[in-house]
Amino acid sequence: MKRFIKTIGDFLKEDRSVVPFVNFLKYVGPGILVTVGFIDPGNWATNVSAGSIYGYKLLWVITLSTIMLIILQHNAAHLGIVTGYCLSEATSIFIDSRLSKFILLSAVAASVSTSTAELLGTAIALKMLFNIPVKIGAVLALLVISLVLYTNSYKRLEKIIIGFVSLIGLSFLFEVYMVKIDWKAAAISWINPSIPHSSMVVIMSVLGAVVMPHNLFLHSEIIQSRQWNLQDESVVKKQLKFEFLDTLFSMIIGWAINSAMILLSAAAFYTKGIAVDMLEQAGELLKPIVGGKASLVFAIALLFSGFSSTVTSGIAGGSIYAGIFKEPYNIKDKHTLTGIFISLFAAIIVIFLFKDSFQVLIFSQMILSIQLPITVFTQIYLTSSKKVMGDYSNGKASKAVLIILAVIITALNVKLLIDTLV
Repeated sequence: MKRFIKTIGDFLKEDRSVVPFVNFLKYVGPGILVTVGFIDPGNWATNVSAGSIYGYKLLWVITLSTIMLIILQHNAAHLGIVTGYCLSEATSIFIDSRLSKFILLSAVAASVSTSTAELLGTAIALKMLFNIPVKIGAVLALLVISLVLYTNSYKRLEKIIIGFVSLIGLSFLFEVYMVKIDWKAAAISWINPSIPHSSMVVIMSVLGAVVMPHNLFLHSEIIQSRQWNLQDESVVKKQLKFEFLDTLFSMIIGWAINSAMILLSAAAFYTKGIAVDMLEQAGELLKPIVGGKASLVFAIALLFSGFSSTVTSGIAGGSIYAGIFKEPYNIKDKHTLTGIFISLFAAIIVIFLFKDSFQVLIFSQMILSIQLPITVFTQIYLTSSKKVMGDYSNGKASKAVLIILAVIITALNVKLLIDTLV
């Protein structure tokens, strides 16, 4: 925790001739790709539900979950920068073979579950825009996304995702402009924890939709797109500094977009006494309340969100599977290609196995609830190891904070799993 605070302080004191702001802007990118998982269709569903049922009162959950995410994602990226290995590679290299295979195969299953929900969100957006049946829309989305992943380099994908996140942000600026927000109530709710009656399930759902296993693997991998000399300690420290600021900047964008979802839902639905629990329902209900333009923008933004998050889920799947063979993500390597294929095509099979989208989301949430604690505790073990991280291993305070977060996340996901099954 001290290291996080020190990073901000050092940057503010730094001579701008040494670390010009323009250099930081060139570094921005990996954090934005991780942010996509923070604003995926699963988050849309939970945020719209939270705003429609409880108004502004659960905005504090977005603030808390963002803080949790910053700490965990920074820790994952920290591993990638210091060791030169992604989380999947490090698991294979530094953990017993049988245990590492169990961890990573479960992570592959989590990647499939994530891709399932993301593809479904994309398909729902296509249905809202063009009235295409969900399963056909999922197949169309799969074909386009597979083409993009298999034919584009990481740098091109990064630019595409940054563009889409920008459009999603602008879409919600427009949506929020279209409704009347009680900014005083919102400001208080962002920082004042409140637990309305019967709201715990929704609170757990919002928190549970934020930290996702594939994002931890993803961040430790894509952070290495910014090449550096691991033998030069000053270069490593500079990379760690820029990475933290990239993560902080990107997660704040995610916080703003997630907050905007609740603001829109609270202003459009809660004030009218309308509870919303389906994304299609939200799009339709916006038409008579706010207008056709707002409904159209909502659907377009959902399409961008679903497309972007499925792309990053595919990258994560490729990274996790390649890591089983102690290899980094490489779109020209057969293990990376196989991992992407498994993540996306297994997801489409799952979508066709279930009758409706609600069942698919329940299934994907169950898998993620089981796997996430495995990934989080594995990450903490690796980043706390002197053998793995050397002098950059977690200090006592950082380790304590990470373990507390891991216990909270585990408890939330176990509770969500129980509530889902009961």
